[in-house]
Amino acid sequence: MRQSMTGFASVQGAGLGFTWTWEMRGVNGKGLDLRLRVPDWIEGLEATLRARLTKTLTRGNLQVSLRVSSDGAEGQLRLDETQLATVLQAMALIEERAMSAGVSLAPSTSSDIVALRGVLTTEAGEVDQAELRKTILADFEAALASFVDMRKTEGQNLQEILTRQMAEIKDLVTQAEGAIADRNSGQSERLRSQLARVMENVDTFDESRLAQELALIAVKSDVTEEIDRLHSHVAAVEDLLATEGAVGRKLDFLMQEFNREANTLCSKSGDAALTQVGLALKTVIDQLREQVQNVE
Repeated sequence: MRQSMTGFASVQGAGLGFTWTWEMRGVNGKGLDLRLRVPDWIEGLEATLRARLTKTLTRGNLQVSLRVSSDGAEGQLRLDETQLATVLQAMALIEERAMSAGVSLAPSTSSDIVALRGVLTTEAGEVDQAELRKTILADFEAALASFVDMRKTEGQNLQEILTRQMAEIKDLVTQAEGAIADRNSGQSERLRSQLARVMENVDTFDESRLAQELALIAVKSDVTEEIDRLHSHVAAVEDLLATEGAVGRKLDFLMQEFNREANTLCSKSGDAALTQVGLALKTVIDQLREQVQNVE
């Protein structure tokens, strides 16, 4: 089933003297970018999450946060003396460098220092860490399932939009073929008329030079290859939309190819009707590309 890279999920849980909330937010991205904010006192949690998410998801910028609170019966705060010494040493060095540079710093308070990461930590007391991690991760699985379901729902909506827009592109390519046939017929008539007028006003002419000029005109206005490639790209996109799994990157590449052929079609048009079709084609391709950015 097609998946979007956009999604959200939130799950709350409680047990073993703690309460917690999982939140997951995803938006589109070129690759899989995981940003995790989880308590570092629960050993092995972040590594487990990264492995699980990498196995489940392919693309997207994903933010995962876990907020854990103790009911006060089990957990207690502990001052990390080593971390505090490191922080104070760094602060002294910073103040020394600031004074040398003539920069005045505001004095730091104890609350400022305590708020720094790692200075004040939470100990789980006698709580079984393995059991707590297992219980919290069970709720993470629920959050992940909800998140994936939302991505699938968004993906289904995307699939319908992409299918509809591809039908518009197919129709416009067919219209372009009709406009090309009309243009070629009109060009032939104009060339014959112009050539007849030239022949009436000259006694001799260089037949080889004339043939070269006519061939050059034909080459410059020929869009057969562009139409063929547009048909090929349409077929490729339809195949991808019928394929399971992550196809967003391939679709994005094809959007670039679509746009290139549409631009060339307009530049070689030489006909108002064909140019109008080409511009309409570019508009739909741009709309399609915006939607493709959200496909996993």
